[in-house]
Amino acid sequence: MAAISLDPRLSLQMGKNLYQNGVVVEKVEGLIRVYNDGHVERPAIVPNVPCTVALELGVTVKDVVIEKYSNLWARFYVPSCPAGKLPLLVYFHGGGFCVGSAAWNCYHGFLADLASKAGCLIMSVNYRLAPENRLPAAYEDGFNAVMWVKNQALNGAGEQKWWLSRCNLSSLFLTGDSAGANIAYNVATRLGSSDTTFLKPLSLKGTILIQPFFGGEARTGSENHSTQPPNSALTLSASDTYWRLSLPLGANRDHPCCNPLANGSTKLRTLQLPPTMVCISDTDILKDRNLQFCTAMANAGKRLETVIYKGVGHAFQVLQNSDLSQPRTKEMISHIRAFITQ
Repeated sequence: MAAISLDPRLSLQMGKNLYQNGVVVEKVEGLIRVYNDGHVERPAIVPNVPCTVALELGVTVKDVVIEKYSNLWARFYVPSCPAGKLPLLVYFHGGGFCVGSAAWNCYHGFLADLASKAGCLIMSVNYRLAPENRLPAAYEDGFNAVMWVKNQALNGAGEQKWWLSRCNLSSLFLTGDSAGANIAYNVATRLGSSDTTFLKPLSLKGTILIQPFFGGEARTGSENHSTQPPNSALTLSASDTYWRLSLPLGANRDHPCCNPLANGSTKLRTLQLPPTMVCISDTDILKDRNLQFCTAMANAGKRLETVIYKGVGHAFQVLQNSDLSQPRTKEMISHIRAFITQ
């Protein structure tokens, strides 16, 4: 998997003179600039790659349109070697709800590797981004993607048999990293509030939340005191900017989309949630918030597995930006494989 550097100097070169007619009012250096007239720029600091990019992992990759109206689509990763039906992981990429794509080359490499080594079929959803589409738009796209899978299964979907015939429909997992983990959690809570027969013939077996992007008005210790390198995937200022751009207008960071533990959020004890695995990075600014979430889940009696990856930061598994990234990514893939096959 190629290493991705979030060096802001690159964005200055790539974004030079792209737009001359406004004043920048919000930005995350290298990734997004929002102008006072509403214009949004996303410099191509992480390249998109077509699904046809060669992968030496025995994985078939294809893009499928889910909904033309909202331009909702997904990239499928189907291992060719394992025999029998495979668990289906519906995956949501990270990016603070504002950037990122199922076509980013770092996700392309990671998810092909995950599908091959964990023995699963992956549907990587390309959802709408903020600020053009503020929350809950991404949640709606996630829910609609799952409903599309359900409808394909019910209809026998001739065009989709190339992947559907490989699926174990009773083994569905909602998965994502960072903002994508937030989406996976919120889609899971919506599905859990429905009748138990609602998803048939699908069955939601679990959620896998990788460095879930949650927030809150009160700062945690790791948010205040974690020292991040200049090219960190998530700094506190970037986190605040993403929330300002993605939350409903007028909302603060204690909105339920951001803070699942805030007053006014649905109490965890009342939620019907499947078994959950939370993957936490040791040097991530989100570490303490993720640990608080896990404690609350455990206190609410939810089935929970928590894994902490030592010596690595936010999104290490896709950015591969430290010496420990590769061994820790192998550990993560091994943990996910164990979770989906238990």
